[in-house]
Amino acid sequence: MRQTAIITGATSGIGEATALKLAENGFDLIITGRRQEKLESLKERLEKTGSRISALRFDVRSEAEVNAALGNLSPEWNAIDVLVNNAGLAAGLEPLQQGDSSDWNRMIDTNIKGMLYVTRSISPGMIARKRGHILNIGSVAGKEVYPGGNVYCATKHAVDALTKGMRFDLLPHGIKVTQICPGAVETEFSLVRFHGDRARADKVYEGYESLTADDVAACILFAVTRPPHVNISDITVMPSAQASATVLHKTQHTRLDR
Repeated sequence: MRQTAIITGATSGIGEATALKLAENGFDLIITGRRQEKLESLKERLEKTGSRISALRFDVRSEAEVNAALGNLSPEWNAIDVLVNNAGLAAGLEPLQQGDSSDWNRMIDTNIKGMLYVTRSISPGMIARKRGHILNIGSVAGKEVYPGGNVYCATKHAVDALTKGMRFDLLPHGIKVTQICPGAVETEFSLVRFHGDRARADKVYEGYESLTADDVAACILFAVTRPPHVNISDITVMPSAQASATVLHKTQHTRLDR
Protein backbone atom coordinates (compact mmCIF):
# COMPACT_ATOMS: atom_id res chain seq x y z
CA MET A 1 0.00 0.00 0.00
CA ARG A 2 1.34 3.42 -0.96
CA GLN A 3 1.98 5.80 1.89
CA THR A 4 1.55 9.55 2.03
CA ALA A 5 4.17 11.76 3.68
CA ILE A 6 4.18 15.49 4.41
CA ILE A 7 7.50 17.34 4.59
CA THR A 8 7.83 20.87 5.94
CA GLY A 9 10.61 23.09 4.66
CA ALA A 10 10.85 21.01 1.52
CA THR A 11 12.25 23.63 -0.86
CA SER A 12 15.93 23.17 0.00
CA GLY A 13 18.49 21.15 1.91
CA ILE A 14 17.40 18.17 3.96
CA GLY A 15 13.72 18.72 3.15
CA GLU A 16 14.30 18.70 -0.59
CA ALA A 17 16.58 15.65 -0.41
CA THR A 18 14.04 13.80 1.72
CA ALA A 19 11.26 14.58 -0.72
CA LEU A 20 13.31 13.15 -3.59
CA LYS A 21 14.32 10.08 -1.58
CA LEU A 22 10.77 9.27 -0.47
CA ALA A 23 9.26 9.88 -3.90
CA GLU A 24 11.85 7.59 -5.48
CA ASN A 25 10.79 4.93 -2.98
CA GLY A 26 7.07 5.04 -3.70
CA PHE A 27 5.72 7.65 -1.29
CA ASP A 28 3.09 10.17 -2.32
CA LEU A 29 4.04 13.57 -0.95
CA ILE A 30 2.72 16.84 0.36
CA ILE A 31 5.60 19.29 0.16
CA THR A 32 5.41 22.58 2.02
CA GLY A 33 7.44 25.77 2.18
CA ARG A 34 7.30 29.54 1.86
CA ARG A 35 8.82 29.89 -1.63
CA GLN A 36 6.16 29.24 -4.26
CA GLU A 37 8.51 29.15 -7.23
CA LYS A 38 10.77 26.58 -5.58
CA LEU A 39 7.78 24.51 -4.50
CA GLU A 40 6.45 24.35 -8.06
CA SER A 41 9.88 23.48 -9.46
CA LEU A 42 10.33 20.68 -6.93
CA LYS A 43 6.80 19.40 -7.60
CA GLU A 44 7.64 19.02 -11.28
CA ARG A 45 10.82 17.08 -10.49
CA LEU A 46 9.06 14.80 -8.03
CA GLU A 47 6.18 14.01 -10.37
CA LYS A 48 8.68 12.44 -12.77
CA THR A 49 9.10 9.61 -10.24
CA GLY A 50 5.46 8.63 -10.73
CA SER A 51 4.43 9.67 -7.22
CA ARG A 52 1.45 11.93 -6.56
CA ILE A 53 2.60 15.33 -5.34
CA SER A 54 0.76 18.22 -3.69
CA ALA A 55 2.51 21.52 -2.98
CA LEU A 56 1.28 23.82 -0.21
CA ARG A 57 2.73 27.24 0.43
CA PHE A 58 2.51 28.47 4.00
CA ASP A 59 4.72 29.67 6.84
CA VAL A 60 4.94 27.23 9.76
CA ARG A 61 5.43 30.20 12.09
CA SER A 62 1.81 31.21 11.52
CA GLU A 63 -0.70 29.01 13.34
CA ALA A 64 -3.48 30.47 11.19
CA GLU A 65 -1.67 29.60 7.94
CA VAL A 66 -0.87 26.08 9.17
CA ASN A 67 -4.48 25.43 10.15
CA ALA A 68 -5.84 26.90 6.92
CA ALA A 69 -3.55 24.74 4.78
CA LEU A 70 -3.64 21.49 6.72
CA GLY A 71 -7.11 21.71 8.26
CA ASN A 72 -8.80 21.55 4.86
CA LEU A 73 -7.00 18.76 3.05
CA SER A 74 -9.04 16.95 0.42
CA PRO A 75 -10.05 13.32 1.08
CA GLU A 76 -7.31 12.07 -1.25
CA TRP A 77 -4.66 13.78 0.89
CA ASN A 78 -5.91 13.76 4.45
CA ALA A 79 -4.75 10.24 5.38
CA ILE A 80 -1.15 11.13 6.19
CA ASP A 81 1.12 8.27 7.20
CA VAL A 82 4.38 10.15 7.76
CA LEU A 83 5.07 13.68 9.00
CA VAL A 84 8.60 15.03 8.63
CA ASN A 85 8.96 18.17 10.75
CA ASN A 86 11.96 19.53 8.90
CA ALA A 87 11.41 23.30 8.75
CA GLY A 88 14.02 24.97 10.93
CA LEU A 89 16.96 27.35 10.94
CA ALA A 90 19.76 29.01 12.86
CA ALA A 91 20.15 32.79 12.85
CA GLY A 92 23.25 34.44 14.25
CA LEU A 93 26.19 33.17 16.29
CA GLU A 94 26.67 35.98 18.78
CA PRO A 95 27.01 35.75 22.56
CA LEU A 96 23.64 36.10 24.26
CA GLN A 97 24.39 39.62 25.49
CA GLN A 98 24.96 40.72 21.88
CA GLY A 99 22.11 38.74 20.36
CA ASP A 100 19.43 40.11 18.06
CA SER A 101 15.94 39.47 19.42
CA SER A 102 14.56 39.25 15.87
CA ASP A 103 16.90 36.29 15.29
CA TRP A 104 15.73 34.74 18.56
CA ASN A 105 12.07 35.08 17.63
CA ARG A 106 12.66 33.67 14.17
CA MET A 107 14.32 30.56 15.57
CA ILE A 108 11.82 30.03 18.38
CA ASP A 109 8.82 30.59 16.09
CA THR A 110 10.13 28.23 13.39
CA ASN A 111 11.99 25.51 15.27
CA ILE A 112 9.59 25.11 18.20
CA LYS A 113 6.23 26.71 17.50
CA GLY A 114 6.17 25.69 13.84
CA MET A 115 6.81 22.06 14.73
CA LEU A 116 4.06 22.21 17.36
CA TYR A 117 1.49 23.83 15.05
CA VAL A 118 2.03 21.27 12.28
CA THR A 119 2.07 18.29 14.65
CA ARG A 120 -1.09 19.51 16.38
CA SER A 121 -2.83 19.69 13.00
CA ILE A 122 -1.69 16.32 11.65
CA SER A 123 -1.56 14.04 14.70
CA PRO A 124 -5.34 13.79 15.42
CA GLY A 125 -5.84 12.11 12.04
CA MET A 126 -3.08 9.63 12.81
CA ILE A 127 -4.71 8.91 16.17
CA ALA A 128 -8.07 8.31 14.49
CA ARG A 129 -6.45 5.83 12.07
CA LYS A 130 -4.29 4.30 14.84
CA ARG A 131 -1.16 4.52 12.75
CA GLY A 132 1.43 7.03 11.67
CA HIS A 133 5.02 8.13 12.04
CA ILE A 134 6.31 11.55 13.09
CA LEU A 135 9.94 12.46 12.46
CA ASN A 136 11.41 15.60 13.99
CA ILE A 137 14.64 16.98 12.60
CA GLY A 138 16.73 17.92 15.59
CA SER A 139 20.45 18.59 15.70
CA VAL A 140 23.64 17.76 17.55
CA ALA A 141 22.91 21.22 19.02
CA GLY A 142 20.01 19.57 20.82
CA LYS A 143 22.44 17.22 22.55
CA GLU A 144 25.05 19.77 23.64
CA VAL A 145 25.63 23.53 23.77
CA TYR A 146 28.40 25.52 22.11
CA PRO A 147 29.64 29.13 22.25
CA GLY A 148 27.31 31.47 20.40
CA GLY A 149 24.73 28.74 19.94
CA ASN A 150 22.62 29.83 22.96
CA VAL A 151 19.10 30.30 21.54
CA TYR A 152 19.53 27.94 18.59
CA CYS A 153 20.77 25.21 20.94
CA ALA A 154 17.84 25.95 23.25
CA THR A 155 15.35 25.46 20.41
CA LYS A 156 16.92 22.15 19.42
CA HIS A 157 16.99 21.01 23.04
CA ALA A 158 13.27 21.80 22.99
CA VAL A 159 12.86 19.61 19.90
CA ASP A 160 14.61 16.80 21.78
CA ALA A 161 12.30 17.19 24.80
CA LEU A 162 9.16 17.55 22.71
CA THR A 163 10.04 14.46 20.70
CA LYS A 164 10.31 12.44 23.91
CA GLY A 165 7.03 13.94 25.12
CA MET A 166 5.30 13.06 21.86
CA ARG A 167 6.51 9.49 22.20
CA PHE A 168 4.73 9.19 25.58
CA ASP A 169 1.56 10.92 24.38
CA LEU A 170 1.22 9.01 21.12
CA LEU A 171 2.38 5.59 22.33
CA PRO A 172 -1.17 4.35 23.16
CA HIS A 173 -2.30 5.23 19.65
CA GLY A 174 0.25 3.18 17.71
CA ILE A 175 2.15 6.19 16.36
CA LYS A 176 5.92 6.07 16.00
CA VAL A 177 8.06 9.09 16.88
CA THR A 178 11.64 9.54 15.68
CA GLN A 179 14.25 12.26 16.04
CA ILE A 180 17.06 12.70 13.52
CA CYS A 181 19.97 14.79 14.83
CA PRO A 182 22.55 15.76 12.20
CA GLY A 183 25.93 17.29 12.78
CA ALA A 184 27.59 19.37 10.05
CA VAL A 185 25.55 19.18 6.83
CA GLU A 186 26.45 21.34 3.87
CA THR A 187 23.16 23.02 2.93
CA GLU A 188 21.85 26.60 3.13
CA PHE A 189 22.09 26.28 6.94
CA SER A 190 25.22 28.40 7.46
CA LEU A 191 24.27 30.86 4.72
CA VAL A 192 21.03 31.53 6.58
CA ARG A 193 22.78 31.63 9.97
CA PHE A 194 25.21 34.28 8.72
CA HIS A 195 22.50 36.30 6.98
CA GLY A 196 23.71 35.66 3.44
CA ASP A 197 27.45 36.02 4.06
CA ARG A 198 28.64 33.42 1.55
CA ALA A 199 32.36 33.66 2.40
CA ARG A 200 31.72 33.10 6.09
CA ALA A 201 29.28 30.27 5.41
CA ASP A 202 31.67 28.45 3.09
CA LYS A 203 34.41 28.45 5.73
CA VAL A 204 32.23 26.26 7.96
CA TYR A 205 32.66 23.36 5.53
CA GLU A 206 36.32 23.81 4.58
CA GLY A 207 38.98 21.22 5.35
CA TYR A 208 36.81 18.14 5.86
CA GLU A 209 34.03 16.21 4.18
CA SER A 210 30.72 17.24 5.67
CA LEU A 211 27.48 15.34 5.47
CA THR A 212 25.20 16.02 2.53
CA ALA A 213 21.46 16.49 2.71
CA ASP A 214 21.14 13.14 0.96
CA ASP A 215 23.02 11.44 3.81
CA VAL A 216 20.38 12.66 6.26
CA ALA A 217 17.55 11.79 3.88
CA ALA A 218 18.88 8.23 3.80
CA CYS A 219 18.53 8.05 7.60
CA ILE A 220 14.95 9.28 7.33
CA LEU A 221 14.14 6.69 4.66
CA PHE A 222 15.64 3.97 6.85
CA ALA A 223 13.53 5.02 9.83
CA VAL A 224 10.23 5.14 7.93
CA THR A 225 10.74 1.79 6.21
CA ARG A 226 11.24 -0.34 9.34
CA PRO A 227 8.63 -3.03 10.14
CA PRO A 228 5.58 -1.90 12.15
CA HIS A 229 6.99 -3.26 15.42
CA VAL A 230 10.29 -1.34 15.07
CA ASN A 231 10.67 2.33 16.00
CA ILE A 232 13.97 4.13 15.52
CA SER A 233 13.75 6.53 18.44
CA ASP A 234 16.80 8.70 17.90
CA ILE A 235 19.60 8.94 15.34
CA THR A 236 22.60 11.23 15.76
CA VAL A 237 24.54 11.34 12.50
CA MET A 238 27.76 13.28 11.98
CA PRO A 239 30.61 13.32 9.46
CA SER A 240 33.45 10.94 10.23
CA ALA A 241 35.58 14.04 10.82
CA GLN A 242 33.30 15.37 13.57
CA ALA A 243 33.41 14.34 17.25
CA SER A 244 31.10 16.99 18.71
CA ALA A 245 29.31 20.16 17.66
CA THR A 246 32.57 22.11 17.66
CA VAL A 247 35.34 19.49 17.39
CA LEU A 248 36.24 18.69 13.78
CA HIS A 249 39.40 17.17 12.34
CA LYS A 250 40.25 19.48 9.48
CA THR A 251 43.03 18.91 6.96
CA GLN A 252 44.24 20.94 4.01
CA HIS A 253 42.02 18.90 1.73
CA THR A 254 38.49 19.98 0.86
CA ARG A 255 35.74 17.97 -0.73
CA LEU A 256 36.51 16.92 -4.26
CA ASP A 257 32.98 17.72 -5.44
CA ARG A 258 32.97 21.32 -4.20
